[in-house]
Amino acid sequence: MEPVARSLIVLGVFLVAVGLLLYAGPALPLGRLPGDIRIERPGFRLYLPITSCLLVSAVVSLILWLLAKLR
Repeated sequence: MEPVARSLIVLGVFLVAVGLLLYAGPALPLGRLPGDIRIERPGFRLYLPITSCLLVSAVVSLILWLLAKLR
């Protein structure tokens, strides 16, 4: 029964984190960081969120590393 309980706790923490991100999402500067490329011209839009992707990747990697250390 312990693995089921642990899975439910991890799922609950994950859902709370997603909820907080959705709540605070508009206030986060993702997509407007220096290094994000945005070109807008009549009839053409190009958006490359390079810095935002690197930041999200680093945060996700840190979280996964911490979860692996806790096991």
